[in-house]
This record gives sequence, C-alpha cells and structure tokens, in this order.
Amino acid sequence: MSLTRPGQPLAGLPQDFTLGPGDVPDDIEDEQAGKDLPDEVMSVLCASLDLLEQTSSREVRVATELLIDTGRRPDEICQLDWDCLRADPDGQPVLLYDNHKAYRLGRRLPIAATTAEIITGQRERVRARYPDTPLQKLKLLPSTVANPYGTKPIAGLRNQHRTWVTALPEIHTRVTVETGGRPQIQPLPFDKSKIVPYAYRYTYAQRHADAGVPPDVLRALMDHRHLSTTQIYYRVSQERRRKAVDRLSALQFDRHGNRVWRKAQTLLDSEHARRAVGEVATAYGVCREPTNVAAAGQACPIRFRCVGCDHFHTDVSYLPDLERYLVDLLRSRERLIAAFEADEWARTESMPSEEEIHRVRRLISRVKADLDDLTPEDRARIEEAVTFVRRGRAVMLGLPKVRQPIPDIRPWSST
Repeated sequence: MSLTRPGQPLAGLPQDFTLGPGDVPDDIEDEQAGKDLPDEVMSVLCASLDLLEQTSSREVRVATELLIDTGRRPDEICQLDWDCLRADPDGQPVLLYDNHKAYRLGRRLPIAATTAEIITGQRERVRARYPDTPLQKLKLLPSTVANPYGTKPIAGLRNQHRTWVTALPEIHTRVTVETGGRPQIQPLPFDKSKIVPYAYRYTYAQRHADAGVPPDVLRALMDHRHLSTTQIYYRVSQERRRKAVDRLSALQFDRHGNRVWRKAQTLLDSEHARRAVGEVATAYGVCREPTNVAAAGQACPIRFRCVGCDHFHTDVSYLPDLERYLVDLLRSRERLIAAFEADEWARTESMPSEEEIHRVRRLISRVKADLDDLTPEDRARIEEAVTFVRRGRAVMLGLPKVRQPIPDIRPWSST
C-alpha cells in the first residue's frame, strides 16, 4: 500500500513492517450496557420468556435465550447463519459465529446441550417457513417483515427487549444497607434500565468466573485477545474473597515459621482494606515493606531474599510455591558445586546459603504440621479456601487440553 513512503502515515518505517492480529488492542466495550444481572433478576427473566414471545416474536425470544446462554454480543446472535450449530471432535455441540467487532470470523464456542436444542428447534421452524431458499443463504433468526426468502436477519431487538422488560412487574433483589450503623440485607427494587441485551454478556462472564473457570479459559470463551479485557467483565465476589482470607488468616506465618494469629478469627474491615493497599505479592508470600509496596514489588531493598525479611508473610496457600522454591534452591546449589565455568566471586554470590535453605525447610515443616493438626472438617474448609485463593492468583498460558465444563446457565428453568 506504499504507506512507508515519505509523506505517508507510516513514513520512516521499514518496508517489511507488518501488524499482526495480536498487535491490535481490544476495543473498549459498551460501558452503557450495564453489568452482570443478579440471580433474582435472571430468574424472573427466564420465567417470563413466554411473555416476550407474545409481545414480539419467536425469533426475539430465541435470540434472548441465546444471549443468556452464550454471552455473545447482540449483533453476533442476530446475524447467525442457519448452519451455525456444529460439533467438536468429541461430539459436543459448538456455536459457529462471526466476531464482527474484532474482525474474527468463524469462531467456535462450546455450548450446552439445552442451548443446542433451542437452535435445532429454530432451524426446523425456519426451514419449514422457507423450504426453497438454499441453506447457505438462510439466517437462523430471519426477520418477519419484508423478508420473503429468509435471508435478512431480525432487527430492533433492543427496542422489543425494552418493551418486554418494561411490562414486567417490579423485580426485587437482596441488597446490603446500613441501618442504625449495622449492615442489613433488605429487598429493594432493581433498576430495570440495567436490563439490556448486552448485560447478558457480563452475566455470562460472571457466572463462569463464579463456577471456577480459569481466567485464560474465560478469555477464550469471551473471544478476547487480552486477559485484561476479560477481567472487566467479572469480579471476585467480596463475600467469597473475605471468607477465603478469613480462613487462611488462621494459618499465616512470618519468616521464622511462627504463627501470626494463634486462632481463627474474622478480620476487621480495616484489616481487609489494609491488605488490599498495604502489601504486594511475591513468588511465595506477601511483602509489606513500604517502598517495595509503593513500587508494585519492583524495589526490594534486600534483592528478594524474602525469608530473611521481617516484612515477609506467607500462608498455607503458598505451600506448593514454597516447596518448588526449596527444590530450586537445592538444584541451584548442586549445579554450582559441580563443574561450572564462573569466577569464584560470582559463584559465591549465586550460591544459596545454608541459612536460607534451612529457613525455607522450617517454614514448610511448620505449615504442614499445622495442617496435620486440623480436624478433617477444618482441613476441608482450608483446602477449599486455598483452591479459591490460588485460582484468583494464578494465570495459566495456553488453552486447556480437556474441554472446560459449562456451568448451568439457567438453573431457574427447572423450577
């Protein structure tokens, strides 16, 4: 395109300069669409789908069901082709759709069997209505107006969805409010302006996050290029985070292996707030040294010798990391003792000290000993908390080899 010539937008760059798909940032999503919808709201919406069909059309109802079940953008659902239902090599159903926003076509999304049944039923109705139109030209959700061949997709989904939501009775959700200085849960009316088609995408992401889907897998399900974009769509429940931290606080240790708190107790609100702003994660614990915290963990004054610092704390959730660190120390020591081309001063500086190895071993022993002293019930609760905390801490690379289980996206339909 000659864009690197003088006077052109890419002037000064080499002729072979290219941009790949991974270099293109994700667009900021529609922030006016609202966030995830509470379970109480979703329960009412799913129970009122018959009313939606009566006030609009069967296509609008199917589109709404697919938005709820798949978390796709509204235009991606409205533009679905008739032949959008495929199967994975293992025979499980997948949705074939086009991500027009990011210019990625032919995307494949694992879907539940109930969602596949909705698509199958709609395909049969469309084929019966337009028997002479070639299948490759048919739309799954054809417009009911001025569309003699079924090749034009539905339009006006947002308006018909708004009419339906407005006609619904008042929806109440449980909200925590301050009454007399004490938090209480009260049912309050939910703002219906937040119930828009795009909100189902946030709800889809939140439900999968609550079901324990790893962040990288959720990024793939949402079809985002970057994990940071996916993280906009969900949050870790404050109640779940608090419960997990409270349980692990009973098994927190300093660098000497001494218990920081001798008994389990609920953390004060100020302590939770301090944890959020007054510490930074390390490879196998947390650091509370002020300058290092201010520098986001990049200004350790003792060069990351954590087990020799009073500002270092760890807990049972870091036990696997501590064990891997000990293995690394021992492996490094053996390599340096063996034949290795290096100056003596460099070898001495790099050699793990016996005191550091001893400290890490003692720390591991103390954590394991305290775990062994727990009752089976307490141990199970601690392991559950560890799983939750580590899941939010870890970021895996690549896609899973085994298909991620899909959570029940509409549990209310069976009630």
